Parts: sequence; C-alpha cells; structure tokens
Amino acid sequence: MTTAVDDTRAKRNVWVLVTAQAVLGSQITMIFVIGGLAGQMMAPNPCLATLPISLIVFGSMTTAPWLSRVMQWQGRKMGFLIGSTGGLIGALIGAYGLSIGNFWVLLIGSYMTGMYMSAQGFYRFAAADTASDEYRPKAISYVMAGGLLSALLGPQLTKVTNDLFAVPFLGTYLIAAGINLIGMVLFFLLDIPKPQKSTTQIDQGRSTWEMLKTPRIAVAVICAMVAYALMNLVMTSTPIAVVGCGFTPGNAADIVSAHVIAMFAPSFFTGHLIARFGVDRIVGIGLATLALAGIVALSGVELGHFFLALVLLGIGWNFGFIGATAMLTANHTPAERGRIQGVNDAIVFGCVTLASLASGGLMNCAGGDVVEGWNAVNLAMVPFLALAGGSLIWVVFNGRRVAA
Repeated sequence: MTTAVDDTRAKRNVWVLVTAQAVLGSQITMIFVIGGLAGQMMAPNPCLATLPISLIVFGSMTTAPWLSRVMQWQGRKMGFLIGSTGGLIGALIGAYGLSIGNFWVLLIGSYMTGMYMSAQGFYRFAAADTASDEYRPKAISYVMAGGLLSALLGPQLTKVTNDLFAVPFLGTYLIAAGINLIGMVLFFLLDIPKPQKSTTQIDQGRSTWEMLKTPRIAVAVICAMVAYALMNLVMTSTPIAVVGCGFTPGNAADIVSAHVIAMFAPSFFTGHLIARFGVDRIVGIGLATLALAGIVALSGVELGHFFLALVLLGIGWNFGFIGATAMLTANHTPAERGRIQGVNDAIVFGCVTLASLASGGLMNCAGGDVVEGWNAVNLAMVPFLALAGGSLIWVVFNGRRVAA
C-alpha cells in the first residue's frame, strides 16, 4: 500500500516562486534587451558594447557560491532578499551611470544586477526543498515556466519606459529598481524551513570534491553547463547575424522573442515528462535538440532558418537545463545542498560568461563575412555537445552495470 504524500506546502511555495520568477525575473529581460544598446551608446570602444551584459552574468557566477552558503545557514528567504537588494542597488547605480554618462559606473550596476540573477537561479532549487520525490521535477518545471511570463512582461515594460526621460533607457533602469522593491514582499510568503545545522562531519555530508566525483552529480553539472552556455553562445550572436544577412532589427527581435517563448513554454510539461520517462531520457532529448538547432542554422540563412533554429535552441535548453537540475537535486542531501548548488551555478554561469564573450569574437572575427561568422558560432557547439552527450551515455550504462 502506497502512503499518500501531502505536497500542500510545496505547492504554495511553488506559486510564490512562480510569481517571483514572473515579476522580479522581468528585470533581467528588460536589462538584457537594453544593456547592449546602452553600452553601445556609452562605451569608449564599440567592442565593449556588450560588456554590461557579460558583467551581469559574471556577477551571477561570483555571487552564487557565497549566496548558496547564506541560504544553507540562514534559509532561502534571506538569500532571496539579498538578491533582490542587489538588483535594486544595481538598477539604481545603472540609472545613475546613465544620467552622468559614465560607462564604468554602468558596469558596476550591471555586476550588482548579477547578484539578483544569481538568486533567481536558486528559485528552481527552492521549489524542490519541500517537495516529495514525485512532485520535485514538476515543482522545478513550474517555477521555470514563470520565466515565460517574465519574457512577455519584460519587453513590454521596456517599450513603455525607454523614452520616459531625456536620457535614453534611464526609465527602464528606474522601473527595474521599483520591481525589486515591490517583489521583495513575495519572499515573506515562503514557507521553507531553514536546514538543520549539523554538528558532526557525518551530518555535513560529503565534501564538495567528493560530490563532484559522484558520477550523476558530475554529469548533471556538465549537462547544465553545456545546455546553458551553448544557448547563450548562439542567442547572443543571433541579432548580429540576422541583421547582417539583410533582415531588419524588427525581424531579429521577433526571432529572439520566439526563442525566449520556446525556452520557457515547455516548462509546463517538462516535469511531467521527467516523471514519466526519466530524467536521463529528457536530458538526452534536450542535447539532441540543441544539436538539431545547430544543423538547421548551418543549413541556411533565410528568415525561416533563423526562426526554426532559435526555437529548437530554446526547447533544447529547457529539456537539458531543467533535466540536469532535477538530476542534481536527486543526488545530494539537504545538508549538502548549500555547497553543491552554489558550485553548480558558479560553474554554469562561469561558462555562460565565457560563452557570451566568445560569441561576439566568433561572429565578428572567425570568418570573412557574416555567414562564415554565424557558421563558426554554430560549429563551436559540436565538441561541447559531444562532451555532454558522451558523459550522459556513460553514466546511464554505468548505472545499468552497477545495478546488474
């Protein structure tokens, strides 16, 4: 006889986190849309135009390890409030940098905004904290689905706020600050107990290195890293490639919008697919879909090729990243989560930072024209997909061998 599991508290927390993902998460979409444009307007060298976006990702990478430790000792609520405070301060510093025309001040604001982005990355882990084994993949998936709402809300707010003041984009940064201030209230509704403080080495679980040597944890980290970094690599170059191939900036915006919708829309059922077919299969499908996106991109540069490639890229990221997250949360104890989740996100966003920097270099410097540059970006996916795919196949067969 199977005992029914009560996930009432977990479901309440999921709805709080979905709302936070939708409302607070819209600031990341807003700043990603206008960050490069603001940089282009203010940077002393055009090559540095996308540096505000790279600094956000870098800020997320360097914040993740210590913020995860804070959550381990003081609880999720405290960590999320710190993240929103970072987003608030970052938006205000960015607004000040715009008002005085100082690019370097804008970069400081971007780094602080990365503190919020790091906290947002832990929403998916928080959703799993109070969930049963059966509900856990669905909880993670639902919270990620909140990103669809932020992807729709953020660009609309950007359109409304761009020209509120004489200084371009100033209104967008100020609205982002207000979003953080309002959104903080949501976290007081969370009902996630603080992890119990362990008193012995045994209670604390494995060391970070021991966890990283655990096959399923190592593969989860690799697959999350590859899925997120490759998505960022291709997405960052897409507007440049689309416009360079003779299409309009409006076409590029439509393609990116379709991509973002494809990133988050599958989240409504990704968790159910994981529960039914297993996490290994879903991660494998995600990696295969990323590979298919590269094949489509390499097959032509018509508008339809860009649309289809970016939609496939979004779906592949969704399956690969959510699947890898579910794999990670299933292979550590509550006492270990503060360390391994922080290390995981530091590795993931470190690689995303490198991908965002490499994307422009491949696009602009790896070929004689825009088509060669676009092909170079997509060909760069091959070795990393081989790494992730090979590691996934290895851990599946290794698990079967051990079971036998």
